[in-house]
Amino acid sequence: MQLENKTVVITGAARGLGFAMAERFAKHGAKIVVSDVREEAVGEAVQTLREGGAQVHGVIADVASEEDAARLMDEAVSHFGSLDVAILNAGILRDGFMVKVSSESGEISKRMTLEEWQAVIDVNLTGVFLTGREAATRMIELKNGGVIIPMASIAMHGNVGQTNYAAAKAGVAALAKTWSMELARFKIRVAAIAPGMIATDMVLQAMQPAARERWQSRIPIGRLGTPDEIAHVAQFIVENELICGVVIEASGGLHPGMA
Repeated sequence: MQLENKTVVITGAARGLGFAMAERFAKHGAKIVVSDVREEAVGEAVQTLREGGAQVHGVIADVASEEDAARLMDEAVSHFGSLDVAILNAGILRDGFMVKVSSESGEISKRMTLEEWQAVIDVNLTGVFLTGREAATRMIELKNGGVIIPMASIAMHGNVGQTNYAAAKAGVAALAKTWSMELARFKIRVAAIAPGMIATDMVLQAMQPAARERWQSRIPIGRLGTPDEIAHVAQFIVENELICGVVIEASGGLHPGMA
């Protein structure tokens, strides 16, 4: 599928990986629907893309809301008249050990709360299910096929301090493979992306220089990935008709257990 004049919905698109994908797809002539939960951030992203010449529409939506997920896809179709690509990128972090034990006393000092678990599952897994279901529904009704790209993570293999996030991303990977089999007869391809450590503003702001250096030393290519490199993977999935039913790990060679 070529991107020219195609309608692309991207969740979590106001910044980071989502915005990088919006920028790259817009440069290739796609019509972009920017979706995020923060009204001000959506407005800023839309303005920036329009200044670059993009056809863009902003939608404030919470992917964990069934009503919002349906409204998002409806707005994409009503505004641009089509829905060709859905990138299910919205996600949150609530990192922490499942059970944290004090090194001094040997006693349990903290446990991951149900709220911390559920918040990540609601957005990162249920949100992908809801937006994916609604995107597939519209694509089937429009009878033009399409591409759905759920965003997983190499944390799907398991990562210390990310019980909730790792579980959600493993679920996303399973959804992608399952949907690829269910939706193929409607000419809808599904493939996921599993990024490694990517230099988004959020990561760089939260990471001390020493921690960044430690991570870079563990990555075989010697550096963090860039948001545009992940956007390039998304473009490859859309444009290459053979890519379906897989999870592409874009991590610079970083694998679970290396951290």
